[in-house]
Amino acid sequence: MINLKPEDQKWVDGIWEKLDAKLSNTAKAVVEFVPYTTVNNRYAPMPITWWTNGFYGGMMWLMYKMTGKEEYKNCACVQELLMDRALRKYDGLHHDVGFQWNLLSKPHYELEGNKESRVRTLYAANMLAARVNIRGNFIRAWNKKSYSIIDCMMNIPLLYWASRELEDDRFRFIAEMHADMSARDHVREDGSVVHIVVHDEQEDKVIETLAGQGMAVGSAWTRGQAWAVYGFILSYIHTGKKEYLDTAIKVSDYFLEHTAEFDFRTPTDFQQPKDIGYIDSSAGVCAACGLIELYKATKEEKYLDGAIKILKAHEQDCIFDDSDQSILQNGMESYGRGRELHLIYADFFLVEAIAKLKGMDYLIW
Repeated sequence: MINLKPEDQKWVDGIWEKLDAKLSNTAKAVVEFVPYTTVNNRYAPMPITWWTNGFYGGMMWLMYKMTGKEEYKNCACVQELLMDRALRKYDGLHHDVGFQWNLLSKPHYELEGNKESRVRTLYAANMLAARVNIRGNFIRAWNKKSYSIIDCMMNIPLLYWASRELEDDRFRFIAEMHADMSARDHVREDGSVVHIVVHDEQEDKVIETLAGQGMAVGSAWTRGQAWAVYGFILSYIHTGKKEYLDTAIKVSDYFLEHTAEFDFRTPTDFQQPKDIGYIDSSAGVCAACGLIELYKATKEEKYLDGAIKILKAHEQDCIFDDSDQSILQNGMESYGRGRELHLIYADFFLVEAIAKLKGMDYLIW
C-alpha cells in the first residue's frame, strides 16, 4: 500500500476521474482495429503484427480491474480476438510477443479464467523462448541479424509467467540468461543504457553497440532507459534476485538525476542539446511505473517522489476532453525521426502509473 501525501492523493484522484471519464467513451468507440496513434484526432492502426498491439487492450484490462465496468472488458476481448490474425502471421512476429499477449491475453486468463486466453499466452511464450541464442546468451530481437535490444527486458516477464504456469524452469532460465546479459552488455558503468547490442552468433561476445532510437552511439535514449528501469525491477519481482534490484537502482538513479535537469519532463535523449527541446512523454510515464515498484521494494522515498514529479510534469501533455481520442501527447518514436505524436503505450503507462498510486494490487506484467 502506498501512503501518499494528501495533496498528491487529491491530484491522483482527480487524474483518475478524468481518465475514467474519457476512456469509458473510447472503449465503446474503438472496436474494429487495434489503435497505435491518432490521425486527425482519431485513433489509427498499424499492421496487425505491430509491436504495440497489446497496449490498448492491456489498458482496457487495467481499467476493468480498477472499475469493474463492462465496457472495458468488452473492448479488451474484442482487441484480443483481432490479434488472433497476428498469431497466423508467424513470420511477422518477433520478441515483442511479450508486449502483445502478455498484456492482452494473460490478464483475460488471470482476471476471468479464460482458458483460450491462457493458450494464446502460452503460444506467445513459446515463440519468445524459441528466439534464444544459447551460445550468445541473448534473445534475438528481430528476424534479421543478431541484435538484442533493451526493450526485451519488458518482454521477458512473459517467460517468468510461463515458467510458473507450466512448472517448467526452462522459460525462467532463458529469461534470467537474457536479463544477466542485459545487465552486463546494455547497462553502462554510469547507469546509462545502450539501446542495441550486436552479438556474435557463435559465442558470448559483443561485436558492437548501436545508437538505435537514441541520438548517437554512447548517448542515453530515454525510453530505452525507462525499459531498463521498469524491466529490471520486474525481473527482481519475478525472481527475488538482488542483482536485478541493484541494476534497477543503478539505472533508476541515472534516470532521476538526468530527468531532473529537464524539470522532470522527459526529453527524448538525456544527452540531447538543451536547445533541441525534444520530449518523449512515453519514456517518463514508463519510468514512473518502474520507480513506483522500486519504491515498494526499497521504501526509498526518492523513487516515489520522482515518479510523482515525472507524472505531474507530463500532465501538461495530456488531453482529457474528447477533442482527441488519445490522452498523452508529445511522445517520440525515436530521436532520429524528430516528430512528436501520440503513442498508445504512453496512455497505457500513464493509466498503469496512476492505478498503482490509487492502490491497484494487480501487476499486469
